[in-house]
Amino acid sequence: MFRFTVSAMKKRIAVKYIITACALLCGVTALKTWNDVMPVPESLTSIFFDVRKFQVLDRHGIAMTVTYQNRWNTYDYLPLYEIPEFLQQSFIVAEDKRFFEHHGVDWLARFHALRQNICSLHAIRGASTITEQVIRMMHHRPRTLWSRWLEGIEAARLGKKATKADVLEFYLNQVPYAENRRGVVQAARYYFNRDLDTLSRKEMIALAVLVRAPSYLDLYNDPEIILPSIKHLAERLQVSGLLGEKEFLQIINENFQLARPTPPVYASHFVNYVFSAMPRNVIQRRHRLHTTLDSNIQNFIQDILDQRLETLKTRQVTNGAALIVDHTNNEVLAWVNGGKGDPDIEGSLIDAVTSLRQPGSSLKPFLYALALEQGWTPATLLNDSPIIQPVGHGLHAYQNYSRLFYGPVSLREALGNSLNIPAIRTIHFVGVGNYLSCLRRLGFENLVQHPDYYGDGLALGNGEVTLFELAQAYTVLANRGVFSPLRVLQDNHLPYESQQIYSKEVASLIANILSDPFARNLEFGNGNLLNFPVQTAVKTGTSSDYRDAWAVGFNYHYTVGVWMGNLDGSPMDGVTGSTGPAMVLRTIFANLNKFKETRSLYVSPKLIKREICDPAIKARDGDCLHRTEWFIAGTEPETEKHETPKEVIKLVRPVNGLQMAMDPRIPDDQEAFEFFMAGITTHDIVEWEIDSNLSEKSQGGRYLWPLQRGIHTVQATVWRDNNKLLQTDKIRFCVK
Repeated sequence: MFRFTVSAMKKRIAVKYIITACALLCGVTALKTWNDVMPVPESLTSIFFDVRKFQVLDRHGIAMTVTYQNRWNTYDYLPLYEIPEFLQQSFIVAEDKRFFEHHGVDWLARFHALRQNICSLHAIRGASTITEQVIRMMHHRPRTLWSRWLEGIEAARLGKKATKADVLEFYLNQVPYAENRRGVVQAARYYFNRDLDTLSRKEMIALAVLVRAPSYLDLYNDPEIILPSIKHLAERLQVSGLLGEKEFLQIINENFQLARPTPPVYASHFVNYVFSAMPRNVIQRRHRLHTTLDSNIQNFIQDILDQRLETLKTRQVTNGAALIVDHTNNEVLAWVNGGKGDPDIEGSLIDAVTSLRQPGSSLKPFLYALALEQGWTPATLLNDSPIIQPVGHGLHAYQNYSRLFYGPVSLREALGNSLNIPAIRTIHFVGVGNYLSCLRRLGFENLVQHPDYYGDGLALGNGEVTLFELAQAYTVLANRGVFSPLRVLQDNHLPYESQQIYSKEVASLIANILSDPFARNLEFGNGNLLNFPVQTAVKTGTSSDYRDAWAVGFNYHYTVGVWMGNLDGSPMDGVTGSTGPAMVLRTIFANLNKFKETRSLYVSPKLIKREICDPAIKARDGDCLHRTEWFIAGTEPETEKHETPKEVIKLVRPVNGLQMAMDPRIPDDQEAFEFFMAGITTHDIVEWEIDSNLSEKSQGGRYLWPLQRGIHTVQATVWRDNNKLLQTDKIRFCVK
């Protein structure tokens, strides 16, 4: 009896300990579960705030960037009703056939999976429901039994908060595939380069099979590796009544048509500009940036530019760029970089649209526009004769491109023919500082040096600008003299102020000159590439040593800029703006004008048209050729008398600090240097005082002085009708 009592007591104590241990274990498990279980979101789409990269779209919603580094797929997200029903059914049969019956966890499937795993002595089945897989996507955990326990609890909670449609939609859009693709849309494009509604039933079944082991089942390495799994799933679909016998046989016998994805539009440099130039508060918390770019225009201009560069390859032309702007709203429509090859050598990783290059003559319209603002007219005469200017301790002789000099030319001819010497005389009139300030107001932010740094050469484009800045400045001429910054985002609400740079009348005059084929006859002749069917203002430019070739133009609707050259700085083989990019410019405008109701350029109603005797022809040949000319009110001529603007009287040669050297190949007694006074008539008398001795008098401003070694001084006194006009300061120069 005692023994029995003791034995019973021991059993009761043992049971008590077991119950206590179980209670303690349950308590610890409950506590740990309470701590480890993570909350499920009220709405599945509310978790998409964790997006690290934005997607950039063109104006039609076409993606220009494809990034797969985000945690969630927010770019290619389809609502459930747009996902083919057969694809939905395939996933449900493959992953969770009782999806619509359970509440997040399929305990029956878990029991069968456990039995199979025990019988096989290793894990062969997981039995995770679609809801549990959604939880696993949201809460990354190691693949352990404890994780499965937590996922089951969280899946049950999610099943109470979200509808079956919401869970299935989220799953089909976020399920991971190979190469960081997420969702069935990205998978369809990765494997077949097509959208879901174009897939065959076999391809849809393949997408349902691939999620099991996307890295192992690599279709690009072995397309047949997936065939047994496809057949097995097709059999299950047939048993479920979702496939008929004929459809099943078709699936078994059909071949895959794999196709690697290709981006719909190449605009990486534009995308980089959007990210770098836009303030963070403009794109903050946006998953998509809707830009102004038109992928259709972008693609055809890319083809045009690449073809032209291929043609010019034998002339050492490697790179090019084109920028197209709709100047009615200043939206960028195309941002194209051309040039293929080794990116480290040829610079294809460099954005030629924003690279600093010398613009050559393409800046001249802005110089002449400033002169018109200050009282000149298109009929103003300019003297196209040799000019020699000091550069450092030497002299530089300015030349026109053709090496010809035309004598008196009108401002219309000077700009139309892009003559260099009249441009130098024009910058003397307006002032280098004033012109530089005007260029900065036009948006040339990279012209940051002091006016003395550029000097008169600024008239010929010796500063460095970008194609972006140049096209933006030409929109000012197209937009009646008003500057507005170029726009790259459709919904960009950044505040900016428009600024009237030129009057409407001046902008109209410049546009009229640049679109006048007769104004460019001297240098370009008749019937050249710059004569467009639709009235278009066109200007070309070429930098020194043929390192840059430009063509810029605008019509009633579009402004287009084209650049060609080599981003490594090497020169081209004689390619100019009119022989290189002009063909691209012409082709671009021809395509932009297709199927459009075109019209002429704007002409200010305040301009006055006058019939005049062409002043340049009369000054050169003495003949009177009548033509029409436009004038700003108050500047129109009362008579047919046109005078060349008077030059300032000054000593041009020699200049202070000039250094010269005797030529050993020429006898010393036959070497001479021409002194030159500008701004005087051929009847004026000049006294040349050399080394403080009266050396010679000359009629007119030229005197040939015999060269002598040593350091010398010269001072000139100008007399007109026995009246002393001017005496210059003493100039010091050296002959070696």
